Amino acid sequence: MKRLLPEIAARAGRLVCFCPPGMPVEGAQARGPVLLSAGFALSVLAQTLSLGILPLAGLLMAPRAELAGVPYMAMLLGAAMATFPASFLLDAFGRRASFALGASHGIAGGLVLAWALMAQAFIPFCLGAFWLGVAQGFGLFYRHEAAMGGGAMGRAMLLGVVFGSGALAGLVGPGLLIAGDHLMPMTPFVPAALAAAFVQVCVLALAMGWGPHEAASVAASLDERPVFLIKDALAPTIIAASAWFGMTALMLASPSAMITCGISAAGVTGLLAWHVVAMYAPGFGMSFLARVFGEAPTALAGLALVLVARLVLQKAGEAGVFAAGLMVLAAGWCLATAASTLWLQKLAPPRWALAAHDACLLVAALAGAWLAPAIA
Repeated sequence: MKRLLPEIAARAGRLVCFCPPGMPVEGAQARGPVLLSAGFALSVLAQTLSLGILPLAGLLMAPRAELAGVPYMAMLLGAAMATFPASFLLDAFGRRASFALGASHGIAGGLVLAWALMAQAFIPFCLGAFWLGVAQGFGLFYRHEAAMGGGAMGRAMLLGVVFGSGALAGLVGPGLLIAGDHLMPMTPFVPAALAAAFVQVCVLALAMGWGPHEAASVAASLDERPVFLIKDALAPTIIAASAWFGMTALMLASPSAMITCGISAAGVTGLLAWHVVAMYAPGFGMSFLARVFGEAPTALAGLALVLVARLVLQKAGEAGVFAAGLMVLAAGWCLATAASTLWLQKLAPPRWALAAHDACLLVAALAGAWLAPAIA
């Protein structure tokens, strides 16, 4: 009995459930994949709506042209700063509290964004983008929660379903953007900001479906889990961070290049929305790719596709070529990110390591946004 006491001691925030960390909660096995997929899908939908606002609205509202990318960078900064709090809150308070907190920031961010657009206030616009980024930082952990527990193929299948759900949600984004423009034609981008806030309300409602102390189940006992070594996590982190750097730099530079080539603002927004769909659709094939090729080759192939996309977008001069380049870019980002996640999960990392991994990806994306004019 004394040997078990350290494992069943109450943890911070767990005042009711005195269970070993990672023990499955009753009913969690049935509803877990559904809630994870739905939560991730709604988070991606909010991201789609945000990406339909930030690049072009930043270009129109910035006091100087070189500040046009600041709102998007503010969103990335918010996501990066949220990774460690999200990780620790998931460990201490469970999924309900942590995902609900992230969604609350998203609601506030969407509402502030809408007000800033109507008031043409650039600094509050950046603040709203920052809060939406905080919600995105919490939303990234849906994929880690999906990859925890089960065998290698079980992780790959569930992660693929969760990633793929993001593509299905992204399909709704272009329709919402078009409908919003018809409903409020005199206030461009405001309907999308309000829709992003509403989607985060749905994420908040969904978060309440988790048990108050529900956490990811761990199939293997603590004694059977491999020893985590930081050096082993460097390769998947570097590959994924490189893909995030390239994807962000190219995606942020593309709207102004498309407008220069004569593509309308509505066309640019639509292409970006479909780009977000393509960022997650390849996730449905992750289980097959992981089984046939392995995580490392799949991640490297994704990074190679990002490099190919840069060559395509550099030569682009019409909508079709831009669309092809953005689709290749999105597919490469998805393969690199999802495969690196599976690669990392094989190492049985602690939550702080997952947070560090995500922080590195977002810092790389932030650097890509900062250097976009020089690289793209």
